Amino acid sequence: MSAGIRLAGERDAGAIASIYAPYCEASQVSFETLAPSAEEIARRIESVTERWPWLVLEDSETVAGYAYAGRHRERAAYGWAVDTAVYVSEAHRRRGVGRALYTALFAVLRQQGYFKACAGITMPNPASVALHEALGFKVIGVYRRIGFKLGAWHDVAWYQADVQPEAPNPPAPRPLNAVIDSPAWKEAIARGLAHYVEQR
Repeated sequence: MSAGIRLAGERDAGAIASIYAPYCEASQVSFETLAPSAEEIARRIESVTERWPWLVLEDSETVAGYAYAGRHRERAAYGWAVDTAVYVSEAHRRRGVGRALYTALFAVLRQQGYFKACAGITMPNPASVALHEALGFKVIGVYRRIGFKLGAWHDVAWYQADVQPEAPNPPAPRPLNAVIDSPAWKEAIARGLAHYVEQR
């Protein structure tokens, strides 16, 4: 058996769609109500990875979970911030998948030159709150009863974390292809994977 973290690609779309579907159809975690198709997931992967990392953790050729970053807001001054998300398959929960993926994701984002990460968590979700807080996220506000799904209104708590200390006059973040397969990329992947290997 072997495990690894790598950049997601079109070939992962079906597995990712399968992981994500229950969060859409049977849970308030995602505010999507219809699970996207594998084709739509492939389109999203292609769009995201033009600029930001979308990582999968694969164990014995099975995708156990995925995490990605994306644009936080459109206006230019937000350019050093990202939104992040992580999803884990039911069969691989409580095995360090989320921590491994986020650890690697943050390390890649640092290499690109990002400084802030934000995440929205539909409440209640104690497992996601615990993961995010363990990785340095702090709650900065709550949208009260903002979404209606599965017969109920739901709060969304917004969390923020420092990817790295702020710098004066930061250069624009580097594109993803500028860091892929670099020594820093390999170190980022190894740093993340260690959290999973230790808990398998």
